[in-house]
Amino acid sequence: MLFNSYVFILLFLPLCLTGYFALNHFQRYSLALTFLLGMSLWFYGYFNPSYLAIIVTSIVLNYGITRLMRVTKGKAARKVELTAALLANFGILFYFKYYDFFISNVNSLFAAQIPLKHIVLPLGISFFTFQQVSYVIDAYRGQTGDYSFLQYAAYVAYFPQLIAGPIVTHDELIPQFLDENRKRFQWENFSPGLFLFTLGLAKKVLIADTFGKVADWGFGDIPGLGTVSAALVMLAYTFQIYFDFSGYCDMALGLGKMMNFELPANFDKPYRSVSISEFWKRWHKTLTRFFTRYLYIPLGGSRKGTARTCVNVMIVFLCSGLWHGASWNFVLWGGIHGACMVLERLLGKRLERIPAFLRWCGTFLILNLTWVIFRADTLSDAAAFFGRLFAGSPAVGGLTDAFRLPEITALFQFVLNMDVPSMIPKLIGAVFYAGALWLATRRENAYDVAENLKFGRASMLLTAVLLVWCILSFSGISSFLYFNF
Repeated sequence: MLFNSYVFILLFLPLCLTGYFALNHFQRYSLALTFLLGMSLWFYGYFNPSYLAIIVTSIVLNYGITRLMRVTKGKAARKVELTAALLANFGILFYFKYYDFFISNVNSLFAAQIPLKHIVLPLGISFFTFQQVSYVIDAYRGQTGDYSFLQYAAYVAYFPQLIAGPIVTHDELIPQFLDENRKRFQWENFSPGLFLFTLGLAKKVLIADTFGKVADWGFGDIPGLGTVSAALVMLAYTFQIYFDFSGYCDMALGLGKMMNFELPANFDKPYRSVSISEFWKRWHKTLTRFFTRYLYIPLGGSRKGTARTCVNVMIVFLCSGLWHGASWNFVLWGGIHGACMVLERLLGKRLERIPAFLRWCGTFLILNLTWVIFRADTLSDAAAFFGRLFAGSPAVGGLTDAFRLPEITALFQFVLNMDVPSMIPKLIGAVFYAGALWLATRRENAYDVAENLKFGRASMLLTAVLLVWCILSFSGISSFLYFNF
């Protein structure tokens, strides 16, 4: 199910909130959590009920192994159980996400003809696999509580963060399930939660999807691009992925807040970064945290000398790239980010001598260029795109058609009784690019705005207008980019 859909906003969410708080009101706490789990599984299996077998099997398997760890005495035996759990989790992930990629490379290298399975990637498998891997490792270390199966299953399947994060650790969510003070409806949490959800929805529906039309147009006809249009398409995807993914996370945090749960923030003004190292402290923070805790530090972190540290950084970023997708594009994208991190570490404070604005410009340029590799279907498409980017042609082509907004078209046709002048989409496009840059680099996050806003008639009106505008702008099925990863 999509947050940006009629069924979610007009049916699922009101039903979920009403049922959950009603059951808690009558002190049926276990039943309320069971209801929340059931609603989360409905949310997950809405498009394809067969996905439920995968996530339920994964939940049962991981909970069973962690319970076994609690009664196993010997460290060697516990390590065997941990190894079995990790192999099972990554084995399932490999089969669904990487099997065809692996076999296609084997076929290419050895001129083999092993048939591909063309497996459809289950939604959110990368996210709920990593979430459970973190739990299994913490259980092995003795850092988890004596949670019931219901509490664990609700933690994994909790619908706001299930499909595209943030990647939540058990100690961040399960204790909140048990806190009786959070079980009653609270306007002081619901109001900022609804406002934050609406801001995230606006990011996705009104901004990201508009830039997505530009990106789809450009990457769908790379040979037809000129330098200017290629640069605008590149920048459009830079804004699309930010407003799409951060919008999802804002909605997840807002939904959690409406239910009195605090989820970890995943973004902290990443496009304000003046280095790639800073960018990864601000972008998809929970993924960075996962790789730091469960891969970088176990590899030795920065404790074993500069050379080993650089190797560890590259391993982490190559894995991060591969986590995003089964493609050499993602591996190269991760490798470039890792190389930038290594270079920044080697240069150290010498980089600080460069004025901050120039460092920001350089970082933002690297992000734009590497997003091209991330977005292109193949490495050859990425190379072709870069070729058009430096072709020298000023042509823009049909790029501005993406900014022929239905709201503006309706205004001109039904109110002014005339066609939209050709200059209007160009002006709207300029406003979109300038506004997106300002929004993406401003000092406050949407979460900060929601937390600090004084709720009154003005904020209520703004929330209502934005929410209605977004609902009226729903068109077809526009899934989130990170659903693919």
